[in-house]
Order: sequence, then C-alpha cells, then structure tokens
Amino acid sequence: MNDSKRDRERPRSRTIPMRRLTRAEVQEGIALAEVMDYRRPQLRSECREGIRPCPYVSCKHHLYLDVNPLTGSIKINFPDIDVTEMTESCALDIAERGGITLEEVGAIMNLTRERIRQVEMSGLDKLKEQDIAFDIEDVFRS
Repeated sequence: MNDSKRDRERPRSRTIPMRRLTRAEVQEGIALAEVMDYRRPQLRSECREGIRPCPYVSCKHHLYLDVNPLTGSIKINFPDIDVTEMTESCALDIAERGGITLEEVGAIMNLTRERIRQVEMSGLDKLKEQDIAFDIEDVFRS
C-alpha cells in the first residue's frame, strides 16, 4: 500500500478553536481534579515511572493534544481513540528510547513520514541559527 492511500485511511487530527470557559466550567474542573486526586508531576523524574498511558493530557509532552500558545486553539491528534487507548503517550518516553525511523515517529504522532522529516529539518535549522557549540550533524551520525 502506498503512503498516500495509507494516509487517507488514518483519521486526521481535529482542531478546536479557543473558547473561554465559563466560571461554572472552571469550578467543575477544579472539583474534578480534587475528587480524582491527580497531582501532575512537576519534574521528569516524578513521571518517568508513572502510569502509562499518561493521564496528564495538559502536559506539553503529551501526544494526545497540542495547544497553540498564540491562538489558544487545541489540536486533538488522535480524534478516533480515547487517551486511555494510546500505546505511546509521552514524547519524552519516545525520545529516551532513541533510534527510531521517521515512519515509526509518524505512526506514533499520527503524521506522515514527510511531515516528520520537515519538522526535523526545521528543528535542525533553528539549532544551527543559535550557534550551538557542537556540530549538529555529528550528533545525528553517532
């Protein structure tokens, strides 16, 4: 099966525009957090051995959703599954594993191999612009 056909079969991510919560919705969220007794980890060392899939979808490293800091919109990366059904939920877990292909990253993040390559190139360009003290290409060759 070619990439374009496989990509069409995969459910697309869904973006929700920012909406201000009502005072009642904020209070309901606070009450739920207290009842559920979830205390979000503050450090990586606190969550490394935590339950998986990670329940903290508001964490910036969680793969289930992304929040645009400029617009406040929320992008749900996996609209077809519940967060509890995710096999991989933390970008840091995946990064620590290391050595995976663009196809594997694409499958984990619900993106195409090409989009992963573009993001990788963009990140490398940003690092080069900041005059990193070591050669970035040497890091990826090792």
